Amino acid sequence: MFPDGRPNLCLADFIAPESLGIKDYIGMFAVTAGIGLDPIVAEFERQNDVYSSIMAKALADRFAEAFAEYLHEKVRTHYWGYASNESLEKEELVKERYQGIRPAPGYPANPDHRQKELIWKMINPVANASIEVTSSLAMLPASSVSGLYFANPQSRYFGLGKLTRDQVQDYVKRRNEPLAESERWLASSLAYQ
Repeated sequence: MFPDGRPNLCLADFIAPESLGIKDYIGMFAVTAGIGLDPIVAEFERQNDVYSSIMAKALADRFAEAFAEYLHEKVRTHYWGYASNESLEKEELVKERYQGIRPAPGYPANPDHRQKELIWKMINPVANASIEVTSSLAMLPASSVSGLYFANPQSRYFGLGKLTRDQVQDYVKRRNEPLAESERWLASSLAYQ
């Protein structure tokens, strides 16, 4: 618990162990709207049309997010079907009033971008969606979204906050890697220097 009474959460809190006999779901996804965007942007930049270049990138980013939201809805209502009767208005969808979450590596609940390595190993976005990752784990094409699906009714978004040295040392043990390696990948999330 935090001093203010909030629970100290972790994403693993939102997947029930099989031993409880509860039907629970966790999954992975990767989508893109950036295939073919680079030549369009390059042409706008060749014409010194900065506005159109920015708008093309922004639209592709929004389409990728919209595709991720659409796929999440299909997972909830059809593929996994744990919310098959879901009927939400647009405002409710924007406020994330649905059951389940789709946190992404590198975001507040999961600050280590290296979690993408597991996603790439398990669902192969390179072969299945033409999405690659760079050595720093940025996605290419840039207008891409990846993450995890949690169906658990108690799942919700949260931020880990700044990580203390003892938390990072525990993480290092579980990853079986040198402290400096975890600190490098988690640098912006550390509560210490």
